[in-house]
Amino acid sequence: MKKIGIIGAGSWGTALAQTLAVKGHEVRIWDLNAEHVKEMQKNGENVRYLPGVKFSENLTIASSLEEDLNGVDVVLFAAPAQHFRSALQSALPYISKENMVVNVAKGIEQKTLKRMSEIAEELLGKDFVDERYVALSGPSHAEEVGTHMPTTVSVASRNIETAREAQAIFMTNRFRIYTSTDVTGLELGGALKNIIALGAGISDGMGFGDNAKAAMMTRGIAEITRLGVKLGAQAQTFSGLAGIGDLIVTCTSMHSRNRRCGIMIGEGVPPSEAIEKIGMVVEGMYTTEAAYSLAKKVDVEMPITECIYQVINGQIGPEEAVEMLMSREKKDEAQQHGCECEARS
Repeated sequence: MKKIGIIGAGSWGTALAQTLAVKGHEVRIWDLNAEHVKEMQKNGENVRYLPGVKFSENLTIASSLEEDLNGVDVVLFAAPAQHFRSALQSALPYISKENMVVNVAKGIEQKTLKRMSEIAEELLGKDFVDERYVALSGPSHAEEVGTHMPTTVSVASRNIETAREAQAIFMTNRFRIYTSTDVTGLELGGALKNIIALGAGISDGMGFGDNAKAAMMTRGIAEITRLGVKLGAQAQTFSGLAGIGDLIVTCTSMHSRNRRCGIMIGEGVPPSEAIEKIGMVVEGMYTTEAAYSLAKKVDVEMPITECIYQVINGQIGPEEAVEMLMSREKKDEAQQHGCECEARS
């Protein structure tokens, strides 16, 4: 059993904390919001973000970052992607070369267009990230993981032995873990699927049916794969849990904040108002901005991403986006599938 310190007490961080604590690990969790920390200490559950899940006796709510990370084996970051850099900077004094660093945020940093492992490499060094950094992703709603419903995800590390170590730490009879060395693919799959989930939600909000959603998801994974492979990922990763698996669950479930936000936009709610109504971070809104810029930078055409970018920035309406996508020039599907990984669309 390990000592694990978790930074970020949102729904996902809490669900993982509970999963690890029930397994028998000594788990602590801390959040930058001091009022939120006090509420959890008082209530014995995360009423704000994961109500109804009572904390295990092995789970401690830490009052400070120092208390959270003192003497731990594993440092797990569950802060939103746009806050990962600041969270890691704060944690640096408590991280040693013996620690395993696990990140579960799904996104791309807007200002730098960097993935989470690239930020980690900048702050922790390439040698550390090559050996001790792990990314975890896959189809995993916190609401289900927190109540121990069967879930399967992947962990990726450039060092396969570190990935296997993480697999052993996280895996339970209800939380199955697969390993990978494709950190780039796992991170991009987890981040970019949120864009397509916004699109699927917009389609639902406009009253379209299953045909439209299926097309959105299929062509979505194709353009995700094109960008991923251009950036060095393995094409097969996007056919797995961190790719199509996460895409399916995020595009089809009402647990998905990205889909729910998209539904409201499709119904005519302004994007800023839709985000406010969700009441939690909608990563897809940030990732769309970053992915749009990244695709332009590396010359990969991503028509769905581009249309969603224009919708959430008020440049076009949802109806115009549908017209743009449906009236594009004729294509051959075999040549345009993501696995070909060309910079065409």
